[in-house]
Amino acid sequence: MTDQNPQTSGAPSLDARLQKVSLPAATELLTEFWSQQVVGEANGTLLKIAKGIGETRWHLHDDQDETFLVLSGRLTVQLRDRNVDLEPGDLFVVPTGVEHCPIAEEETRFLILGTSVTSNAAGGKPEWSQNGGLPAAR
Repeated sequence: MTDQNPQTSGAPSLDARLQKVSLPAATELLTEFWSQQVVGEANGTLLKIAKGIGETRWHLHDDQDETFLVLSGRLTVQLRDRNVDLEPGDLFVVPTGVEHCPIAEEETRFLILGTSVTSNAAGGKPEWSQNGGLPAAR
């Protein structure tokens, strides 16, 4: 992944920005579900990888749109009025202020674009996913 510059709130340093990033290889290094790892930054937008299984909690972001690009697996972004099913190569933008709840029936890896890291309780991260946990069996 990339070296982090602590003075830019998780954005990669200039040297790291000049490096190629293999998204499949970077997602292999992820240890927690629904946790984001910054792999790049462009024009104030963070490029973050994550993996998901099970579901997050319903949440919204008052300060940013959240863009999902599925790399592998399938992701359903639940909205209050409909579900949006995403497969590898599909992209979906959740506008600022729209309540949503991502669900992955199988392990799914994706790229998220946004202005800050949102993998916390306010951003819908479930408690079970802390420290490499797994969702309860259904």
